Amino acid sequence: MEDLAVTAGVRPKSDFWAGKRVLLTGHTGFKGAWLSIWLRRLGAEVTGISLPPETEPSLFALARPDLAASHFQDIRDATKLAELVGSASPDIVLHLGAQALVRQSYHDPLGTFATNVLGTANLLEAVRSVSSVRVVVAVTTDKVYRNLEHVFPYRETDLLGGYDPYSASKAASEIVISCYRDSFLREKGVAVASARAGNVIGGGDWSADRLLPDAVRAWQSGKVLHVRRPEAKRPWQHVLEPLSAYLVLAERLWSDPALADAYNFGPVSHEAAPVRQVIDIALASYGGGEVRYGDGTEGPHEAGWLALETAKARHMLNIAPRWSLAEAVDRTMKWYRAQRDGADAPALCESEIADYEAHT
Repeated sequence: MEDLAVTAGVRPKSDFWAGKRVLLTGHTGFKGAWLSIWLRRLGAEVTGISLPPETEPSLFALARPDLAASHFQDIRDATKLAELVGSASPDIVLHLGAQALVRQSYHDPLGTFATNVLGTANLLEAVRSVSSVRVVVAVTTDKVYRNLEHVFPYRETDLLGGYDPYSASKAASEIVISCYRDSFLREKGVAVASARAGNVIGGGDWSADRLLPDAVRAWQSGKVLHVRRPEAKRPWQHVLEPLSAYLVLAERLWSDPALADAYNFGPVSHEAAPVRQVIDIALASYGGGEVRYGDGTEGPHEAGWLALETAKARHMLNIAPRWSLAEAVDRTMKWYRAQRDGADAPALCESEIADYEAHT
């Protein structure tokens, strides 16, 4: 049963983040760029570590977030990564750096495992030697669970696993995170948690093989959008939902390290929606476009059903989504339309964050 006492949940607090030294990996990616903007808005001093932006255009290049330092560095290089972590001397580490695409993981499985598993281990090993760190939030994905294609949402205590290399690498990184928390970092007073969220939508994502970016590219160029698996169900959410959750989780870990654990973040489980429904909303918001639906057999294996149980986040952290699926998709498409028509990307992001913070 839903907890009706929890509505929009808590929001990040500027009086907490002001002046905090934050190390953010993956700051040039879609979620990382949004988070960089939000952290600066909250008054944090942000050091970013990431590969250069992989898309053209990229939100990072367009938004130009004001960071204390920005380093283009591969997290697979343990020695150089440790040097950068040490020089940043962060209070809080937010680890978003990853190879985050399922289909890319089939093309480069070894690179995916090296980045997502060894890269995470390299970062946590570096944290061991930096006395300033009190909190680490390591972001994985909703795809860390052994997907049995059943109708029940996955809980944090369910078995980890992964069919495709991306999912398997993220499940393995969860084991690494748990190991470092229990074996090394808890005794040093560092609270380490993992955040499991995925199927994020929002303006500024130009990655390949993602539903709404593919739709925008197709419709802006007058082409037909090809949708491989229209009936696949996912826990869709606007990008600001999990980012808010990561920030609130870090705040709670700072005051109560005993909360260090794994957490699912996303919509309530019954609001997982099929791809076809997302496209219907996107079409109405964008104002038209052509779509061709496949029969679900194209391309490599992908799960047909995925939903998360988010009761733990609601009850232990008071974290709950603010925007419905319809609003999340509508805001996403309007962001792309406004940016296409010449609107300033940083201003669009600031306005979206302000709307999210004001939502009750």
